[in-house]
Amino acid sequence: MIDEIEPLHIIITGSSAFDLAQSGYPLVGRNITQYLYPICQAELSATENNLQTMQQLESRLIYGSYPEIFSLDTNDKKRNYLDELTNTYLLKDILEFENIKNASILKKLLVLVAFQAGHEVSENELANSLGISKNTVARYLDLLEKVFIVYSLSGYSNNLRKEVSKSKKWFFYDCGVRNSIINNYSPLAVRQDVGQLWENYLIAERRKINSYMNRNVKSFFWRTYDRQELDLVETLNGKPHAFEIKWNSNKAKLPVAFANAYPKASFNLINNDNYTDWIIN
Repeated sequence: MIDEIEPLHIIITGSSAFDLAQSGYPLVGRNITQYLYPICQAELSATENNLQTMQQLESRLIYGSYPEIFSLDTNDKKRNYLDELTNTYLLKDILEFENIKNASILKKLLVLVAFQAGHEVSENELANSLGISKNTVARYLDLLEKVFIVYSLSGYSNNLRKEVSKSKKWFFYDCGVRNSIINNYSPLAVRQDVGQLWENYLIAERRKINSYMNRNVKSFFWRTYDRQELDLVETLNGKPHAFEIKWNSNKAKLPVAFANAYPKASFNLINNDNYTDWIIN
């Protein structure tokens, strides 16, 4: 009988998260936490080769990887689906679930974060732009993170005075959702934010594969006050692994300050020539 089975605790991204949370089932007792993200490239690689993966890259940067996207055969249908998703799930369901009254403020916050995806975001600046308190901004961002719309990276620091440690960068779990929020489905050739999309896509994919492989990895960005920086630092068993993400470049150097502070750290450039191995293994 069902009531004889210990409850299973599952954390799900997408609209199904609310279906489960609002169902009223008690999520207590023995827990197994499973994060179900939008489709990851490691899953797609089971049915497509490396050339096919690269051919689909632009679509995944623009329309994302929610499961329904793969069943839609035109870009118009994909746009309509994503717009419906953001207008109902992101706004209606979240607002009702958390009893948030001001839908317009939440939408404006999402737009501001979307335009700054991959950049350091100041809660004070967001609060000033929206005319609300910093505490309200922090609450809304925390909510959006809990329902798996966005996630943050903190600054990596070993308490060196010149390292930035208190700022955060925000990313979207899905590029299609991010593009819907800013109403921009333009081809990459005419966009000014390709670098942002590329960084968001790769770090999200890396987050998925690390989770699915059960790697005990913690992720950060790294920057000093004199503007030396790295896009991503992962720590595993106490050792830092640094990554620089480039769209159309095969040149990158490990910042001198990072090399001096962490001489045992590894360093890799990730670009559109070698990214596939990094996000599926």
